[in-house]
Amino acid sequence: MIDGIWWLVILIAVVIGLWLLAKMRAPKATDNNRLKSQSAKTPLNDALQKTSELVKQHFPDHRVNRKANHLLISKQHKKIAMITIDKKLAVGQRRLGDVPVINYHRVPSRAQLTAHLQDVG
Repeated sequence: MIDGIWWLVILIAVVIGLWLLAKMRAPKATDNNRLKSQSAKTPLNDALQKTSELVKQHFPDHRVNRKANHLLISKQHKKIAMITIDKKLAVGQRRLGDVPVINYHRVPSRAQLTAHLQDVG
């Protein structure tokens, strides 16, 4: 039979082995810093920023609230539309609850925005 001291040595060896395995697999701090600095340099979605400026310029009575992947358009403190720019989704409208979600593949023209915002609001 194995004595108690050997069970303790085996247990400590297993714990040290698992700790070393976890340490090798963990991302390094320099990799995280490099990834964070790269994401900080690139804009989240330049087309959303241009669309936001277009709405602010041509629709002064509408308020634009920018999120990471979409714009929330509100009028008189009521959400009237959500605008997304995603090439993977089909162009057009769908609904998310009571709010229509309008998807474009690129920055919409003023005529497109006028047509869609007049339909919903």
